[in-house]
Amino acid sequence: EPQPIAESVYRTVLESGDLGQLDAACRDAARFGQNERLKALRDRLMVVAPAPQPFAVVTSNARALLACRAPESAQQVLSRYGPGEGAHRRTWLLLSWRAAAAALDHEAAILALRRYADGDLVRLDSVRLQVGETDAGQPLTRSALDQLADHEAALGRIDRAVAVALSGRPTGLEGAERLAQVARWQEALGRYDASNLLDAALDQAAVAEAWALAEELLKLQLRLERKAGGDGSRPRARLERLATRVDDRYTLWQLLHHDAPSEATEGRRRELERQLAAPQPNPVNTSLKESD
Repeated sequence: EPQPIAESVYRTVLESGDLGQLDAACRDAARFGQNERLKALRDRLMVVAPAPQPFAVVTSNARALLACRAPESAQQVLSRYGPGEGAHRRTWLLLSWRAAAAALDHEAAILALRRYADGDLVRLDSVRLQVGETDAGQPLTRSALDQLADHEAALGRIDRAVAVALSGRPTGLEGAERLAQVARWQEALGRYDASNLLDAALDQAAVAEAWALAEELLKLQLRLERKAGGDGSRPRARLERLATRVDDRYTLWQLLHHDAPSEATEGRRRELERQLAAPQPNPVNTSLKESD
């Protein structure tokens, strides 16, 4: 079984290791949950490269502190350097965002991303930010534009979040999820007219064959139309067709549960309740075309 580095190796790195070795020791300590080592390594990283330092040293120091789960300290180290224009500034801003996001410092995260955009938010749509890792250790990334919108929403600035999200060019599955989030934010603001947004999201979900997302979008559209005073018959019919095709009995049961009671609906509802205990087959390919 994997083991943390030996105590003697750790001590040597702590006392005389360079930034690369300290970074590796931080990752090792974080992996094995060795909090005492993490604390000692953080303290060492704050004094191992005192200002002033060249750009490469400052950024390496900040990355090592992030590996040591010390984002506030990473922000402090980054503040020692004032980058000019060009690649160094872009790298510094994205690293500043990473430290701020890890520290849940939404204001600083917003500032870093807006400075990176330099007045052109569409630029953020093509910037991929790592937001985690898969179980296999592969990076999970997300559009910087979506991250900026989330930071604005986290501070309760929903109008700004909507404006940021709609400034991009959403496509594919990620685009469908973005439009769905915009519709939810608008719902929170008491704005229920989101049919055009959700229709566009449904088209993209259908192309990606993301049927679970398509069902979620139709449920959202149904709820919003009813809140706006409509009967929601169009999204309800589409949702019922889709749920039938992918054999989503629970969604079908929910639809019947909210319908006006009748002998036919009650019989169908009881039958679905009986079937819900049985295993369900895998979803099949389907379509969201209204003509079906």
